Amino acid sequence: MRKFINIIITIIIGAILYYFMLPALNLHNLQFYIYLVFIIITYTILDISSNNQVELFRKGRRLNYSLAPKSLTISSIIILSIFGLIIIANFVCSPIFNAKSYQQRIKINEDGNFTEDIQPVDFSKLPLLDRASSEVLGDRVMGQVSELVSQYNVSTQYTQINYNDSIIRVTPLEYADPIKWLTNRKHGIVGYITVDSVNGESKLVKLDKGMKYSTSALFNEKLERKLRFSYPTINFGKISFEIDNDGKPYYIIPTIKYTAVGLKAKVTGVIIFDPITGDSKKYNIEDVPTWVDIAYGADLIIEQVDDWGAYKNGFLNSIFGQKNVVKTTEGYNYLAMNDDVYLYTGITSVVSDESNLGFILTNMRTGKTTFYNVPGAEEYSAMRSAEGQVQDMGYSSTFPLLINLNGTPTYLVSLKDSSGLVKMYGFIDVKDYQKVVVTDASKGILAAKDNYLKNTKKEPNEEELTIKEIKIDSINTANINGYTYYYITSDNKRYKISISLSDTLPFVKPNDTIKIGYYEPVSEIIEVEKVY
Repeated sequence: MRKFINIIITIIIGAILYYFMLPALNLHNLQFYIYLVFIIITYTILDISSNNQVELFRKGRRLNYSLAPKSLTISSIIILSIFGLIIIANFVCSPIFNAKSYQQRIKINEDGNFTEDIQPVDFSKLPLLDRASSEVLGDRVMGQVSELVSQYNVSTQYTQINYNDSIIRVTPLEYADPIKWLTNRKHGIVGYITVDSVNGESKLVKLDKGMKYSTSALFNEKLERKLRFSYPTINFGKISFEIDNDGKPYYIIPTIKYTAVGLKAKVTGVIIFDPITGDSKKYNIEDVPTWVDIAYGADLIIEQVDDWGAYKNGFLNSIFGQKNVVKTTEGYNYLAMNDDVYLYTGITSVVSDESNLGFILTNMRTGKTTFYNVPGAEEYSAMRSAEGQVQDMGYSSTFPLLINLNGTPTYLVSLKDSSGLVKMYGFIDVKDYQKVVVTDASKGILAAKDNYLKNTKKEPNEEELTIKEIKIDSINTANINGYTYYYITSDNKRYKISISLSDTLPFVKPNDTIKIGYYEPVSEIIEVEKVY
């Protein structure tokens, strides 16, 4: 009878523990085994307590004696066996014996062509704001809504997404504390914040119906608990917050498959969770809707690429000879192309130096990864070079954006003061990080670009230019931040030409013809790179 009671108490404690730990009931999940060990320990303690008898002696005679319960021995053997088997399984499945498998856990196209694959930069769609600046703007918007600021905080998620051809960061509000959850749970979380990564426009989007489930809610309304109860055996990746093309909020949860226990994580799909209704749907990775931007977490991508670079010639070579062993650089950034978000990071030698062998781009929805053989400066070297130009001001550099400027790989950084405000823009030549030009941010990014090209005297790549002779239908001038531009229409097309390209531009007029060169246009107004 006592053992039956112990089992019932263990089940109750186990249920409570499961409610808070929320482990995946999956043999490949380490947290499951930790949970299992807690259950075994709980039962063992109860069993020992119920059999605990004190030895009494009187005149040398033992009056009462009880052997230690067998459950203690059995439990110890079980726990040691669990951890022993995990260690053995993980050792057998480790890179020591499976280097080729680890090296191939991500497929990388190594034939990427920078000028063909990466479109010339369109400065009207360039995400100049980094995460830290977005957080400042998001908090500022929240502070302007007095009726909400005391009830909600702004989450730190700030997922960068491509939303209807706009590059934005989006983050939900969250309950300020448990009391605020209790008083506001009836109508839920009332909205989310978006920050335009190009122009910094930030706004609070209020929902007609609030989000019931969130990471800051409690009990059954906590997002992680709702997910676990719906999918008890599935391993979850890092949760991200996104909005669809109609602005409706969703949480995106990658589903993960492991080798052995917690090794070699692989994304198999995503769960799209509606925080308003609590409904969710699981998708295989090849079926993920195109509006979803983040199915693969940045940390997992970096881990997989590092394995690809480390084990090309086996495990021992990754430690000793290190022939052809490469790794990712310490930082990363995001690029937006073709309605998707891509992770960018450099690839450098495992022997620390200040140069990159190239870089990779990974589509964060599909996982498709391409390596571009573009040798040049390592990102932190470029950042230090830009900071060196303004060392007397003490500005710090953001992690670079990699852009195609006139067919040439170029780093673009923002230089910020101690308050996090962008004060200057810096352009750095990827192949020669000593070629760096910084410009006051108040003049605008286009002026910064022109200043860089003027000071570095970079000639357009003739092989990449479209060369054409046009007849001028109309011509107008505009002064932008101290730079004169000529706007020409010809054959229903519009062209923008800087005065710096030709001294003859002030003398051309309608019906004249001029010969120009430009890259494949990325906007309605074609920016001319050369006048012949």
